[in-house]
Amino acid sequence: MLKRVTAVAAATMMTFLAMVPGTKITHAQGNDDVIKLRVCNWEEYIDLGAWDEEERMELENGAEIFGENSMVDDFTEWYYETYGKRVEVEYSCFGTNEDLYNQLTLGDVYDLVCPSDYMIMKLMAEKKLVPFSEDFYDTDNPDNYYVRGVSDYIKDTFDENEIGGESWSKYAAGYMWGVTGVLYNPEKMTEEEASTWDVFLNDKFKRQVTIKDNVRDSYFAALGSYRKDELMDESLRNAPDYQERLMQIMNDVDSDTIENVEDILQDMQGNVYSFETDSGKADMISGKVVANYQWSGDAVYAMDQAEEDDFYLDFAVPEESTNLWFDGWVMLQSGIGQDAEKQQAAEAFVNFVSRPDNAVRNMYYIGYTSVISGGDDDTVYDYLKWNYEAEDDEEDTTEYPVGFFFCGDDSNEDYIMTVPEEQTRRQLFAQYPTQEVLQRSAVMQYFDDTANKEINQMWINVRCYNIEDVPVQIWIFVGVAIVLVIYITIRIRMSHYREKK
Repeated sequence: MLKRVTAVAAATMMTFLAMVPGTKITHAQGNDDVIKLRVCNWEEYIDLGAWDEEERMELENGAEIFGENSMVDDFTEWYYETYGKRVEVEYSCFGTNEDLYNQLTLGDVYDLVCPSDYMIMKLMAEKKLVPFSEDFYDTDNPDNYYVRGVSDYIKDTFDENEIGGESWSKYAAGYMWGVTGVLYNPEKMTEEEASTWDVFLNDKFKRQVTIKDNVRDSYFAALGSYRKDELMDESLRNAPDYQERLMQIMNDVDSDTIENVEDILQDMQGNVYSFETDSGKADMISGKVVANYQWSGDAVYAMDQAEEDDFYLDFAVPEESTNLWFDGWVMLQSGIGQDAEKQQAAEAFVNFVSRPDNAVRNMYYIGYTSVISGGDDDTVYDYLKWNYEAEDDEEDTTEYPVGFFFCGDDSNEDYIMTVPEEQTRRQLFAQYPTQEVLQRSAVMQYFDDTANKEINQMWINVRCYNIEDVPVQIWIFVGVAIVLVIYITIRIRMSHYREKK
């Protein structure tokens, strides 16, 4: 699973332009009656093509995977061949969920966007989304790759999560998914030390660990540390309503909880090397830090890159809990409106990127895990074996089940892989975590305006220093210093005045 960081000049320029806020990359067909589709996605989150010939893959089922053109260009050609209509895609990028929301608030108009779980919920709650059509979920249509190929595990999660009595699946189609955890250097830190949110408070690694510079992820980590005793209690773990209670705990926004989480984040800030958005991967690869709070896909990228220099990193999931996250495609009322042709094009785009060979292309290019298992198509599973299956003569191997994702049953022998033992801590584990990990995972929920206001103020206090936390002695010292400066200034001016007289 190699996230490509070099390409021909055209692809590189496309990436650069897409990363500039407000910049749109237009894929036109030169026709007056084209359908104009405005798509906004995360930076570096789709295959831009321009693969080298040695990257061409031939999988066990005979599928050949090769990204010659960008996924967007290939879509426009496929759409014309399939529907006989021309489509023009204006492709833009955003850096965070909050950036996307701000862009929408300031008037940017898109038809199809790809936010994360809690932002999908926010947009649903604000009635800003268009539901997917009944045709999109028609399993008899061979071009409906999403509904025919999405993992049952993912589908069930989207069906079961609701906002206002309506399931996510009515308004959202999954794209990528994963968990959060700790990327660590096994030569400097043990798996046990890495497998807890308290790693960011461990003074043994003072100034050697990094945490995320965004309020939602860091709040989740600090909340896991704050509620550790409760989360680790066997009575909770064995409770019949464990999953429901876990969701409540890891989405707690009680005022007292927020205040205590702020204290923990202040302590973490005093212990970590930095709060970071994207530099953590490079800092891990270079050895600048020994552990980094990371999304599973970026952890895979970092492990791949480090391995090229014979430097090995591992991935651990905190024993208290983890965040199960999703990015998904949603259609916006402000863009789609009542335009049936545009909605068909948007749904077709989702279906195209969900085609098993295209899901593989995107996974290979960006390092994240697609929600597509493939259904009756073995391409995605064969790609997984192509990456991780042990050689016949390889020693120190173990069995690793992935049936939960591909067929809903981890005991299904067709989906039990024989892999190098190290992969139980590395890329495979990050991409397809065990059922034990998923059982202690929680989805971040949408917070209402009141909770958001409190949490955002808490984050300002943490990142910008909370003036209320300044000790009284410091204020007295500052006050005395100010009075002293004023006194000295007055004396100097009086002295100058006397000299002139």
